[in-house]
Amino acid sequence: MIDVAAARRETPGCNGVAHLNNAGAALPTQATLDVVSGFIKLEAALGGYEAVTAATASFDNARASAARLIHATPSEIALTTSDSHGFTKAFWGLVIGGWFSRGDLVVVDQLSYNSHHFAFLQAADLVGIRVEVLDTLDEIPTNARMAAFTLIGTHSGRVQDLSNVAVQTRSLGIPFFVDACQAVGQRVVDVEAIGCDVLTATGRKWLRGPRGTGFMFVKTQWIERMQPPGIDGAAAVWTSADTYELMPDARRFEEFETNFAARLGLGSAIDQALELGIGDITARLEDLSEMLRSELDALGTVVLHDGDEDRSAIVTFTVPGFEPADIQARAAAAGININTPSGPWVPGGAKDTFLTPVVRASPHYYNTEGEIDRLVEVVASLH
Repeated sequence: MIDVAAARRETPGCNGVAHLNNAGAALPTQATLDVVSGFIKLEAALGGYEAVTAATASFDNARASAARLIHATPSEIALTTSDSHGFTKAFWGLVIGGWFSRGDLVVVDQLSYNSHHFAFLQAADLVGIRVEVLDTLDEIPTNARMAAFTLIGTHSGRVQDLSNVAVQTRSLGIPFFVDACQAVGQRVVDVEAIGCDVLTATGRKWLRGPRGTGFMFVKTQWIERMQPPGIDGAAAVWTSADTYELMPDARRFEEFETNFAARLGLGSAIDQALELGIGDITARLEDLSEMLRSELDALGTVVLHDGDEDRSAIVTFTVPGFEPADIQARAAAAGININTPSGPWVPGGAKDTFLTPVVRASPHYYNTEGEIDRLVEVVASLH
């Protein structure tokens, strides 16, 4: 069980705002802040290169912590600057590696994130692949060359069931990519149970890490097939004056120059989540998000958009007659952070009702029932 009072004491931002925009970026703990600022001070005292050398073991620990979080091995983990950074590196690694031929089909879901979808469309323009947005995930076309699906969309609270996808992709012999950006940190994510070949995540959302951090998983069997774009001295080694070899593990997706302080902050944030227990975090999130949905529904003026099945801690709603941006502004005036994602964040055209702009509220375990009530009061005051 989460000690909410302790969590709030460890989170400086809780003193100034009711932060219900954790699907955007969560508030970090003081411990994470101390790790980040401590490394910056170390750089100032020793020099940048020297500080990295002194903290090498800590960077390896961050990679190992990410692996433990999703039940992978450290050699299958690359530390990145974002979910999209990892996702596009892996995808273009397949393109450059020769996996696709002109006319090959990539299938995606309707919750596909825009940054990922842009990569597919760019590849369609440059190398002639085809991209299809599926109505359902029940049956993958037998001529598909790659499948890329989402655990939890950024635009709604729906959780997608990917349980039968791995069976299909393995029978077809194609790579299975999973966007876990909104799932890692708020739910148990197990790459072995999912059966995916690539999975990407960010640090800034439910893990409560710094912005500009993330990680990716690439299954060992697929690493050698990928030739990542933009390789440098972190991704490869010289073998002669004019030849090189890529790193044999997921480090081939990493880059020499990065925000090392933020990367250590990510490792700290992951360790804190593991110590609390993802199961306990999930239980707390379910309590708060369902409380919010119930209270909003009881107003009789709110339309909820998260469906009736498996739902995450992302609560999306509209109030007829009021623009989502206006509701966000009223909440901000009351000291409450929420968000208003809209159609451009997802593909699929008119197939998906979630292209309508919505209000998105996303509580984390450090939020209180009182903060939920405050948001509901703001919504109630609209009429």
